[in-house]
Amino acid sequence: MRSVLAVTADAPGRRRGGPSRLTAAAPKFVSRRCRLDLHGCQCGYLGDPSRDCICPPQAVARYQRRLSGPLLDRIDLFVDVPRVPYEKLAADGRAERSAVIRARIQRARTVQNQRFADLPGTTTLNGEMTPPQVREFAQTRMDDGASEILRAAVERLDLSARAFHRILKVARTIADLAAAETITTAHLGEAIQYRQRME
Repeated sequence: MRSVLAVTADAPGRRRGGPSRLTAAAPKFVSRRCRLDLHGCQCGYLGDPSRDCICPPQAVARYQRRLSGPLLDRIDLFVDVPRVPYEKLAADGRAERSAVIRARIQRARTVQNQRFADLPGTTTLNGEMTPPQVREFAQTRMDDGASEILRAAVERLDLSARAFHRILKVARTIADLAAAETITTAHLGEAIQYRQRME
């Protein structure tokens, strides 16, 4: 399993892959999408509000090191999925309908397709942007408050260049979902919240 993840980390999301450092495979067009369901520890209860984790700190650290830093750095979104209490499960409130969410996503994808339609290359969605495209369509289209938040995040969280660009791609997508041309502090703040959170 670790070798599979290492190959995935070698060039995730690249539209055209060169020879892999691990496999020496021939270049080919690829588009990787990977979803990982992760627990914070071996027992699975680290951070659980209703049950205590029984793992000692050394075991937690060892368990979390099973995924390398470079691989974790390549993951766009980290989302906590806490236990849902009975009161919410039994509540009569209505959630947003799937059809409404689907329509919003389709509109955002259309905006992205149109954004890159006349540009050279294979980019069609925000997640595929090159660094120059990130600068043109995200970094230069932030309001002043968002720019300051991004600067503070890079300095305080010690973000890599890869994480910097991934945050901007996610922020651009959040703005597109909100039908906004400018990336605001709210869009950027949400994107930063999706970065890796170490226990």
